[in-house]
Amino acid sequence: MAVVSKHHPAPDLVRIRRALLSVSDKSGLTDFARGLAEAGVELVSTDGTRRALEQEGLAVRDVSELTGFPEIMDGRVKTLHPGVHGGLLGIRDDDEHRAAMRAHGIAEIDLVAINLYPFEATVASGADSATTVENIDIGGPAMIRASAKNHAYVTTLTDPEDYQRVLDALASHDGAVPLSLRQELAALAFARTAAYDAAVSGWFARDLSMPAPRHRAFGGRLGEVMRYGENPHQQAAFYTNGDNRPGVASATLLQGKQLSYNNINDTDAAFELVSEFDPASKAACAIIKHANPCGVALGDTLTQAYHRALACDSTSAFGGIIALNQPLDATTAEEIVKLFTEVIIAPDVSEEARALLSAKKNLRLMITGGLADPRQPGMTVKSVSGGLLVQDRDNGHVAPGDLKVVTKRAPDARELADMAFAFRVAKHVKSNAIVYARDGATVGIGAGQMSRVDSARIAARKAVDAAAALGLDAPLTLGSVVASDAFFPFADGLLSAIEAGATAVIQPGGSMRDQDVIDAADEAGVAMVFTGMRHFRH
Repeated sequence: MAVVSKHHPAPDLVRIRRALLSVSDKSGLTDFARGLAEAGVELVSTDGTRRALEQEGLAVRDVSELTGFPEIMDGRVKTLHPGVHGGLLGIRDDDEHRAAMRAHGIAEIDLVAINLYPFEATVASGADSATTVENIDIGGPAMIRASAKNHAYVTTLTDPEDYQRVLDALASHDGAVPLSLRQELAALAFARTAAYDAAVSGWFARDLSMPAPRHRAFGGRLGEVMRYGENPHQQAAFYTNGDNRPGVASATLLQGKQLSYNNINDTDAAFELVSEFDPASKAACAIIKHANPCGVALGDTLTQAYHRALACDSTSAFGGIIALNQPLDATTAEEIVKLFTEVIIAPDVSEEARALLSAKKNLRLMITGGLADPRQPGMTVKSVSGGLLVQDRDNGHVAPGDLKVVTKRAPDARELADMAFAFRVAKHVKSNAIVYARDGATVGIGAGQMSRVDSARIAARKAVDAAAALGLDAPLTLGSVVASDAFFPFADGLLSAIEAGATAVIQPGGSMRDQDVIDAADEAGVAMVFTGMRHFRH
């Protein structure tokens, strides 16, 4: 049995006689309060919640009757009082505590239902600093922590989803709540305040441009429990952080079963990549497998973009993730269903396309309502043994004016356009990354190799296989451009790309042997530009 303090055992069942309700999210409040009242529970509330309940005909005491002190300072001070916290923290089986409560007229509070000021939603709305600060809750977290600490006697609710569980417990236990439920709700309560404080501290760090505050906290709300993680023996769950960035976390699943851990990871990679391309300029399609693109292309239509992306590596595309930068139409959907696909994610979908895809019961169809902004600031977090690696999202962008021609031959207009396309794709390929592109489509991708020359050779080999599958006489790397996510440390990687048929190269530059690489390009008559920006992706 749980021990409260001073070796007092926690009782199993605690009858609920008095409840304090103070909520900003009033969903489910009336039914919950009515259920409590019908169970003989006295209701106490702060001003806004009290008025809402009284309008529904419920009898409610104002919290000022417990404190003997009115709400002041626009409601900033209303529950921070011994009349409230003594009723929450008092150990009911401790003689000294009970004597103190009697001496000071402090009434026991057996249940607290609180959800906090909508700080996360306020930040997501883009509110100014003053409005955001006003939505930092102080009294709410204090009451939640006090009641959760004293869960031996107090039931703490922070989410309307748990209201019915408590009402069911009262019905099953003659007006009491069992210890097991109080413990679980206390754990949820501390997690809620931790996530709330993480949101507040994170906002301050961003607002004040503090890249590395002394303490860093992260929080999220459970989106769903996964069937398993990367492998069946690993448990996993998906949490959302309130970010309103369009993508897999905020998308609507229109059909298909729950996404797996790997599905979510791959779908995020696919949508972030396709969001690099302006839908008003060209249709874009990205096909992802194991978080790496196996084909990316632009087109005058989505159907054309899809076929061109698929042509890059139709073998790897089987069972992949397809992301589109424009609403999915029926013609494109009809082509996609010819190949087994795990997930399609797009800004929207036509009714005709949705009806066509509905026959594929195992296909997940997701819409996001928009594209992610590739230049929007953000943060990524990766766990390592004993710590967390935190960094800005890679929102780096190379403009045409940033390019430095370093070879005797400058690239022509077609090569420059393909370079820009290929380098954007390379940003989303695992390092070491090599991307061959031609006419706005990838024609060979080498990803995640320990040696850059191996990535160049693998990408070229895939281009040969793709040509064979398409019945072409030669791979499309002939006359292509090649992008490297980081510099070529030696000329061998460049020479492999030239051997595959590349006529122009885009790379960050910055190697001690840059001149050797430039000399090799000049000798082959290849144009090369430096970006000055690399895109490692591990």
